Amino acid sequence: MSDNPGGGGLINLGELSKPATVLIEKISDAVGGIAKPWQTVRVAKAEARADLIRVQTKMEISEIEQRALLRMVREEGKRQENIENITAKAIPHLAPDSKPEEVDDDWITHFFERCRLISDVEMQSLWAKMLAGEANKQGAFSKKTVNLVAAFDKSDAELFTIFCTFVWQIGDICPIIDDSQNKLFTDVGINFSTLTHLDDIGLITFDGIAHLARQHLPKSLTVAYYGKPLLIEFDGDENMLRTGHVMLTQMGHQLAPICGSHPSENYRMYVLEKWLASGYTLSSPVRAT
Repeated sequence: MSDNPGGGGLINLGELSKPATVLIEKISDAVGGIAKPWQTVRVAKAEARADLIRVQTKMEISEIEQRALLRMVREEGKRQENIENITAKAIPHLAPDSKPEEVDDDWITHFFERCRLISDVEMQSLWAKMLAGEANKQGAFSKKTVNLVAAFDKSDAELFTIFCTFVWQIGDICPIIDDSQNKLFTDVGINFSTLTHLDDIGLITFDGIAHLARQHLPKSLTVAYYGKPLLIEFDGDENMLRTGHVMLTQMGHQLAPICGSHPSENYRMYVLEKWLASGYTLSSPVRAT
């Protein structure tokens, strides 16, 4: 990796936890050639040159064939670097009780087939969080989700990160966007067009007309916005919470926790005012001491 002056791969990342070591070994077994001793890069280069020399001594090859061989070596080197960078970025996100040995080999092979061409640093971070998330909890990211991210433009990821500013924890992750024309949303690029795009690529389901709601809720319900809990108490018999026009797909649910979004206090207050206007009683949950 470029930031390891010894030329060497993941073995140089310092003292690794057991989950990190197991993850590296697991990836090495599944895709090959990763986390070997620190001379991996030098050995690979030497072997490539030696192979070229052996070919040249046995037969004459044209200049264009030589360039093709060198191009293949460089391309494979870049792909290897991407694989190792993503793995290295995943290590800090591993939980102490992570069990990477339980990750399916086919999933790992599929994962790295899709991400080995990803060299953008920010996109590598997203892939790294997916890898660590799967190691922390097997089944956290389906192959379908991996395929979806592989098809992302960087702008898609950035748009989804902005979108996730507007999600709450209501049992599970739930977006609350009730008016796609409100300046609170349009000023940051969330509008009818971008919501339709997120729907088209499979992250959300958007209906600009229908009003979605969580129904048959308990009389009192604790929800949260970026770690800030809120107790909602319903009046009457209709324990229903309107959520707007958008819901996450299964793939959106899997990606929302790792997209790197941030809260907006203006938006939180906007939702609270809406709920108060709907007649809900709001308070902060208090733990008994």
